[in-house]
Amino acid sequence: MNMERLALSDVVKVVPARFGDNRGYFSEVFKDGWFRENVADVTFVQDNQSLSATAGTVRGLHFQLDPFGQGKLVRCIKGAIFDVAVDIRVGSPTYGQWVGAELSADNGAQLWIPVGFAHGFATLEPDTIIHYKVTAPYSAKDDRGLLWNDPDIGIDWPVTGEAVLSDKDKVQPRLADLPHSFTYAAGEQA
Repeated sequence: MNMERLALSDVVKVVPARFGDNRGYFSEVFKDGWFRENVADVTFVQDNQSLSATAGTVRGLHFQLDPFGQGKLVRCIKGAIFDVAVDIRVGSPTYGQWVGAELSADNGAQLWIPVGFAHGFATLEPDTIIHYKVTAPYSAKDDRGLLWNDPDIGIDWPVTGEAVLSDKDKVQPRLADLPHSFTYAAGEQA
């Protein structure tokens, strides 16, 4: 497995090795011990999968409040996405900044998004399927969001035309109006 800390250093791109021949390839996509030692010492409790039928679908930006804050390990198993994390930890030197990476079935890349970050993605191809592991179960009462196109954040979404959005994602608050949900602790990576 290869890893790369992105511009927001707590967000990590993981690229599992692929071993191929004339039949295709084999890849170990997750190893608990390796992940704990090299990326984050966390326990995953649930795996989720979503299908987005239309290219240009945007899901997010989502997060959950503690005690159900979720770290996410996201990968694309069909199609391609532009995956985004936004630092929403008050006091962080990178508060309100974002980072993105293309994840696809072809490149096999994954993105680790820790608790304290909002997460979202835009589909680059029709019928895109993502699979992600989370560190806490879904909690409807703790589910929150951030406006996907907040100009104060300025995410450069690769969406041509009008984005396909859920009703909920159309009306999420801007960062300036978001209640403080996470606090950056001195000594954390940023």
